[in-house]
Amino acid sequence: MQQYLTSALPGTGGEIKHSAEDFYVEEIPAYIPGGSGEHLYLWVEKRNCSTMQVVEQLSQHLKIKAGSIGYAGLKDKRATTRQWLSVYGGDEEALKTLDLGPDIQILDIQRHANKLRLGHLRGNRFRINIRGVEPASHTRAQDIIHVLQLTGVPNLFGPQRYGVRGNNHIIGRAILRADFETALQEIIGAPASITNQHWHDAAVAFQAGDLEQAIRVMPRRMRDERRLLQALRGGASAKKAVLSMNRNILRLYLSAYQAEVFDRQVQMRLDSLDIFRPGDIAYIHASGACFRVEDPAREQARADTYEISPTGLMPGKKAMLAHGETGMVEAALLDKEGMTEEHYSALKGLQLSAERRPLRVHAAELNCSSGDDGSLQVEFALPAGSYATSVIREIVK
Repeated sequence: MQQYLTSALPGTGGEIKHSAEDFYVEEIPAYIPGGSGEHLYLWVEKRNCSTMQVVEQLSQHLKIKAGSIGYAGLKDKRATTRQWLSVYGGDEEALKTLDLGPDIQILDIQRHANKLRLGHLRGNRFRINIRGVEPASHTRAQDIIHVLQLTGVPNLFGPQRYGVRGNNHIIGRAILRADFETALQEIIGAPASITNQHWHDAAVAFQAGDLEQAIRVMPRRMRDERRLLQALRGGASAKKAVLSMNRNILRLYLSAYQAEVFDRQVQMRLDSLDIFRPGDIAYIHASGACFRVEDPAREQARADTYEISPTGLMPGKKAMLAHGETGMVEAALLDKEGMTEEHYSALKGLQLSAERRPLRVHAAELNCSSGDDGSLQVEFALPAGSYATSVIREIVK
């Protein structure tokens, strides 16, 4: 059963992402280009394509390595999004006339001294249309928004972190536990959980031990899964095959594991996302620094103005653990997971470091309006690393 911060309030119902225009995202950069330098910053608008697809297109058209193209964050595919990308040593005049098709437009070009790096953004601004809402949706949404403005938005990672079949965290957990057979089975997938016919047929062949057939019918776009199957066909062990996958994909699985443990903590604290307990570790929103709360009453005033918030644990090595009641909850979670420092450090190049993440975030400029077509339009801004689905799920339920 789904749990919500605003469970006492009825949701609006409805759905998002009927079209790319229904989900608009605009990056809020950490800085503006300086005006000079060897890197060209491109302000790009895209529709119905991922950030990595734009990177691949630029790489092909400009005949440069994809690694020389920088971006601050990955934006939704089924959406209209605007974000900065950087290109090292590109031809500015050629870029001004570059045709990347109807779904990708370069709106502006500026120069800067450094490459744009992942995380170099303050956040994102959203404008989302919710269609098929129930009667009185505007009033319902306003009531929910009032609570979110007072308490904050649960800082859940949400479904996008867990992948198409919702099992990325299971794969990550298996990898950390060196259970590569389970990781392998989860990556290829159980046939009953797969709706794509070709992928389903490949999973059936894999289960039957027919690697040749599995490779033959696995969709071409699933390059990582195909390479994994090819490694197995070549005699690789489950461990070697899994670890031969792209490092970024493997890190995605591990981060999904951290996210799932964190999301459980958010769900357990829905009644006190904004309230400090003795032994909590506080997050300073302006700097990202953390400190241990010794006197909850003294710190609560700062929480009430969103200066600081309680945190949850993203498990990994060198963890800063809470004390008191929160510490006992974290200890119980870690004990249930059965992980040690060795699990987080065992894989070369894939060591997992612990982090503290705020349990709630402030959705700035949060408001809603009714569209002429009966839809509900919601607008807000979130800091980097937080997800629009955390706001929408509370409103829609």
